[in-house]
Amino acid sequence: MREQRSKALDYRRKDRIKACRVAVQIVILAFLAGLIVKALFTWNGYDEPDRSRWNSRNGFVAVSYFGVDHSGTSELIAKEKLEEQLKALYERGYVTISQDDVLAYYNEGKPLPEKALFLSFEDGRNDSALFAEPLLKKYNFKATLLTYANKFGSREGKFLQPKELLKMTRSGYWELGSNGYRLSYINIVDEHGQFLGERAPGEFPEQKTARYYTHYLMDFIRDADGVPIEHRDEMEARIGSDYEKMKNIYTQALGYVPRTYMIMHANTLYNGMNPLVQAANDKGIRELFQLHFNREGNAMNTAKDSPLNLTRLQPAPYWETNHLLMELRRASGRDLAFVTGDKTRAEQWKLIAGAAEFAGDRIALTSPPSDAGMLALPGSEAWDNVDLRLRLGGHYSGEQSVFLRYSGDGAAYVRLLLREGEFAVEQKAPGEEPEKLLSVPFEAAADGRNRARLRVQLLDGKLSVALDGSEVLSGQPIDERIASGALTLAAKASPEDARWNEYDEQDTIYDGVFEAIEVREAVAGEEAQGKQLYSNRLNVLQLLGQTVARAYRRAVDWAIETF
Repeated sequence: MREQRSKALDYRRKDRIKACRVAVQIVILAFLAGLIVKALFTWNGYDEPDRSRWNSRNGFVAVSYFGVDHSGTSELIAKEKLEEQLKALYERGYVTISQDDVLAYYNEGKPLPEKALFLSFEDGRNDSALFAEPLLKKYNFKATLLTYANKFGSREGKFLQPKELLKMTRSGYWELGSNGYRLSYINIVDEHGQFLGERAPGEFPEQKTARYYTHYLMDFIRDADGVPIEHRDEMEARIGSDYEKMKNIYTQALGYVPRTYMIMHANTLYNGMNPLVQAANDKGIRELFQLHFNREGNAMNTAKDSPLNLTRLQPAPYWETNHLLMELRRASGRDLAFVTGDKTRAEQWKLIAGAAEFAGDRIALTSPPSDAGMLALPGSEAWDNVDLRLRLGGHYSGEQSVFLRYSGDGAAYVRLLLREGEFAVEQKAPGEEPEKLLSVPFEAAADGRNRARLRVQLLDGKLSVALDGSEVLSGQPIDERIASGALTLAAKASPEDARWNEYDEQDTIYDGVFEAIEVREAVAGEEAQGKQLYSNRLNVLQLLGQTVARAYRRAVDWAIETF
């Protein structure tokens, strides 16, 4: 008891403890300060490219991100994924070009770099600038940040304001552009056929399921029967007012109107819309802007295009890096190398079609356009009885499959399929049509991912399947003619589920995600475990390293966002 009292009264001991705490806090603060400096600042500004070495007149690709988020959302790309994509473009030799470079290419016939990239971020968001700027500095990329004029002076903290925008342009990494005066929708008909009229984005939760809607600038305002309720002069005054407001706000706030415009909706103007509405927009565009990215879905712009009718690719937040590269390959015709990731893990598989990236216990399989990506495990043809466990995590807008005993030519297989709204099991015997053995409803997660845990046992010709821990198929006999074949993963865009843009071009490329795969020899008995045949699961040290790396990234993010 005396010893406890003496410790409590030992002020020297307390002072030592306080000093240690202060020292630790100083070390932590110094560490965080270093992270902030490293993440946000660079001692050198943007390094202008040597344009005298440019000699290409083959055009350029344009890639435009809607916005960037710390962890990613259904609309905003995660900053980590953005870095992976920009790094891939940098390593493949892409050089960003400015608005001046594009204008010189079209108006003066000046050349561009061999792999020219026009990079942009839309919507004028704070988080886009926060997370993208360190990457622009890292790869010496220039980008255009587009804004809505009516957000100037807004109390919504997520939108950048004029003083911030002007400061950004002085760094050399940023140029400014416009998405228009405001974002608003008209002539809305929801999925039930109910006429909703006009709505702002925040008032339009039915947007993804609506039968029809269009942007405020893209049509006459109509009634529930589709009949215009405004005369031509009223329509022209309404649309002209938007362009006039743009001009006045930008001139007052920035001192000039940005030269580049990306209209909403993409792919509508100059594509069969009402000619009177088109003429009203065309007049405003030609008066205010020099570059206009009117189209979306294709990245490639050539000398045959007009600087007032350009196209850009808008990567969806769920795209893997190879998805972007696959799109650029298709658009440009270039044989771009795909990202492989962990080469040791990749060597264990045989890529049949598409592209595959291996990172830790994760395999991202990207399909070719309008075809299936396929990845087979060599040697698995000899496995008669298998106990397979894995996780699936691809987006709902496509099909990801696991084949057992895949014949190689597709003549015979057992297939487990996950897609929007359905988990299915089917078999196909040689010379026969596929037979569905199971179909159960499956709901995607809130972020649009089809996340599922699978356990599949094929023992003595009988199939059992557990989905997220619940048995959905038990002891199903498999056709004896499906005798052998490889364990194969597949990914394919689903025509009925694929994302469509306003120009009716579907995204025909899909990323299947397969994680923590383990295959053992199936043996009888609920608790019995057979010999391990394959595993890409992380060991204890790898899991620890992953945890430390994640903690480091979170510390950097916290420091950036806090200070």
